[in-house]
Amino acid sequence: MSREFIYAPSDDPIEIIHEDEALLIVNKPSGLLSVPGRLEEHKDSLETRLRDIYPETLLVHRLDVPTSGVMVFARTKAAQRHIGMQFEKRQTRKTYVARVWGHVAEDSGHIDLPLIVDWPNKPRQKVCHETGKPSQTDWVVLEREAEATRVRLHPKTGRTHQLRVHMMAIGHSILGDRFYADDDALMAADRLQLHAEVLELRHPVGGAEMVFTSEVPF
Repeated sequence: MSREFIYAPSDDPIEIIHEDEALLIVNKPSGLLSVPGRLEEHKDSLETRLRDIYPETLLVHRLDVPTSGVMVFARTKAAQRHIGMQFEKRQTRKTYVARVWGHVAEDSGHIDLPLIVDWPNKPRQKVCHETGKPSQTDWVVLEREAEATRVRLHPKTGRTHQLRVHMMAIGHSILGDRFYADDDALMAADRLQLHAEVLELRHPVGGAEMVFTSEVPF
């Protein structure tokens, strides 16, 4: 079973978590593209909505369409370069919360599985020990539910779909994942149960350590 992708994002106002002369920190809703897609019906995005209000908005990173939570945008080219370099050098710290299918037996763990695009099924990704790029995720159990487990995820790398593929690979797909979940896990939630809860970075002006959070909506 698969869930058809219908692009119908909410038109609710975007929540601004923090703004200053260099940064915009926002709470991305599930179902909204981070950047415009190629098709005309996919032009609506978080980036374009922000530019309607803040014309100088510049992209730094992305979240998958169904993923919600903290995102940072820059307001100057210098800030974009500075924060982009922090992401590239893995100096930022990102924390996610997810609900995954089944009961995870251990209380915490580390996943080290290389990932690469699954070309015949793009944009899906896959584990490949021959050609995959190094990918690591730490996880810890927060709560065990009747048929699912709530976990906190700490990606050490930033590969496409990393958390989604890694959790599937250890036998616990994220609920509501139309790419990687089997029938039961897919139908257990009406959206992907993955949320970017915390983002830690250094301010591009002055270098102060900053921590931004977004309440988990599920």
